[in-house]
Amino acid sequence: MADDQVVEANKNAGIVNNATEFLEHIGGDMHTQDPVGTVEEDGPTSKRRKVDHEETRRDSRQVQSKDRVRGCAPVKAEYLISAEAQPKVVDDDAAEASIATDDAVNGKPDPRDGDGKNGKKRKKQGGQNQNRNYGHFEDALRLCNSVTYTNEFSPKTCKFGERCNLCHDIRKYLKEGRRGDLETLGGKCPVFEKYGRCTSGWKCRFVNSHSKEIDHEDGRKELVLLQNSESPEVDEDPDTRPGIVNVVTSDTKWDLARRKVKFEKSEPYIKWLEKDTDLTKKFYNRKKREGEEQADANETEELRAQFVDPPLKPSEKRKIYFGKETPVLAPLTTQGNLPFRRLCVELGAQVTYSEMAMGMPLVQGQKGEWALLKCHESEIASPQFTPESGSVVKGYDNAKDLKFGAQISGNQPWVAMKATEALTRFLPHLRVVDLNCGCPIDLVYQSGAGSGLLDTPSKLEKIVRGMNVVSGEVPITAKLRTGVRDGKPTADRLIERLAFGGHDTRDRLGAPGCAAITLHGRSRQQRYTKSANWSYIAECAALIKSYKDKKNKLTDTAMDVDESTQANSADGRVYFIGNGDCYSHVDYFDHIDKAGVDTVMIARGAMVKPWLFEEIEKGQYLDKSASERLGYIEKFVRYGLEAWGSDELGLGFTRRFLLEWLSFTHRYVPIGLLEHLPPSLNDRPPRYRGRNDLETLFGSDNYKDWIKISEMFLGPAHPSFKFQPKHKSNSYEIEAEG
Repeated sequence: MADDQVVEANKNAGIVNNATEFLEHIGGDMHTQDPVGTVEEDGPTSKRRKVDHEETRRDSRQVQSKDRVRGCAPVKAEYLISAEAQPKVVDDDAAEASIATDDAVNGKPDPRDGDGKNGKKRKKQGGQNQNRNYGHFEDALRLCNSVTYTNEFSPKTCKFGERCNLCHDIRKYLKEGRRGDLETLGGKCPVFEKYGRCTSGWKCRFVNSHSKEIDHEDGRKELVLLQNSESPEVDEDPDTRPGIVNVVTSDTKWDLARRKVKFEKSEPYIKWLEKDTDLTKKFYNRKKREGEEQADANETEELRAQFVDPPLKPSEKRKIYFGKETPVLAPLTTQGNLPFRRLCVELGAQVTYSEMAMGMPLVQGQKGEWALLKCHESEIASPQFTPESGSVVKGYDNAKDLKFGAQISGNQPWVAMKATEALTRFLPHLRVVDLNCGCPIDLVYQSGAGSGLLDTPSKLEKIVRGMNVVSGEVPITAKLRTGVRDGKPTADRLIERLAFGGHDTRDRLGAPGCAAITLHGRSRQQRYTKSANWSYIAECAALIKSYKDKKNKLTDTAMDVDESTQANSADGRVYFIGNGDCYSHVDYFDHIDKAGVDTVMIARGAMVKPWLFEEIEKGQYLDKSASERLGYIEKFVRYGLEAWGSDELGLGFTRRFLLEWLSFTHRYVPIGLLEHLPPSLNDRPPRYRGRNDLETLFGSDNYKDWIKISEMFLGPAHPSFKFQPKHKSNSYEIEAEG
């Protein structure tokens, strides 16, 4: 969007000057590599390294194996400080909320490590800082909402009256209760600049830019908030902010918490499912006795008669589309927040997902979980659509399609069904509801959700089938891993089950109705210790393409598949998306061409360089200058203040999530510094200096330097703010666990 270009080309010089002044100010305290001898080669911000896709692929094959040190980024000699690669970071599952672990499956100490020959256990330097503490970032005095959004002489009535222990004196609050106004971003509130009103009122850290003191005829002076006449009144609900959609009201969440919401679709289906499950157990666990076969048959018919047909069958779902021109941003835990997704959409992401929301907290109306489902208005625009023949569903209307989908987890069918019904009832803008079947975090796995579903195919089928019944017009999709254990993939069998149903259910119930399946090419146990298995992804893609023939074969048998339960995709097949180790446009198109997937879902690659989507769209590498990268950081900050508020609390959230992003993007090595292409996501950079001080600062793996970068736009951190990076290897002053 043109009005969202906060760092236009004609502003780049100003950004560079400001950044240079800041770097000169902090230069003596930088934790990056020694900047002495830095080569000034940044050049104009429009500089691009244009490399044709086919040429790059051809040249990369010509690179001799001796020229590439395995696992180390090939940085040119003139930029090297040390040729030795930095210590390997134990990566987390960025897309699916991993945790630190010694045992790759259960997150418990591996008994095989035991006491070595010397009776000592080796110290672990990797892993994550668990239970991280971010301190607090609040005002010294809390201002009551009855005066926050009003002029000084016209406060609203405080519903707590004299019992209220919050501050009602605006002048006292401005003088003693808050930190002073920020001078960053030109000293102007980004929310007020864009929308003509500020949702933080007097709490805004830029309040001087949209307030003034006026003189009355009686000599009194009044502090007033400015607001454009065309702008609507500020809503006191902190969840309601301009440009943000999918906002659930406080009353709705309160009704969910008090169990006042009736799940009219889920409850009858759950009752039927319980009876059907009991009957299935009887069939497989009973000891047959004489004369019982007829009784069982009668009971089966009785239960089938109680089956409640879904109000909308899969063929009646809204049609969706995945293709080469629709790169997908993965559901990213923590980093998949609204400002980051908004930035990625601006850079070319065509499909986005919420962070994974837990099913039970959604059903219970928990505020924090529902907040994950908010999205920006740019995410409800239609994705790109230039389809090839035979790849589009009949009846697909691109004008009705949108980018944003929700991802949930659930360990029981009734939890997933009620969560899905609540989502589709209360959120008006959803492309799909995606079921997470790959989250490896212990808390999720041990409860039977996430990757715990990979070992329970029958339950997985019941969950998807039930979600499909209650989701209205919103299609249901699933995201899988190859399996739980390394070397023992099970995804191929699960994919067939999601496409047709189990052998004991497809003849009477049809297919579950899964519209699309995403496969991450790693097992739960594997995490990120090896590259994603794209060969296995290709096998599964071929399997899905064979389903049209299998569907025709099933139609000629007694196990006829009900057409109304088939997925709403091209030729009645399921869309198939691959995921894992996509770090360039070369990777992206290779995966589509060689693995045969419909499109590719991108996770870590987008966090390290979000302009990857722009590279895919243009089909070339983009050598982003340090000033351009600084511009993306400024955009993130502005988007964060719009989403979370420009008050002290909103600044704290924006800073925290910016630092989380910087903990990934510092791994990016500019392609202008590389000896040869393509770059690899799993390569670790050696110690190097950039083409200028700012580029060197961006490459620092010390979290204190990340905080300095945040201060360029958010000013000094709150005295009580704390930040611990996920990875202990980035925590220079945090002792690793023994």
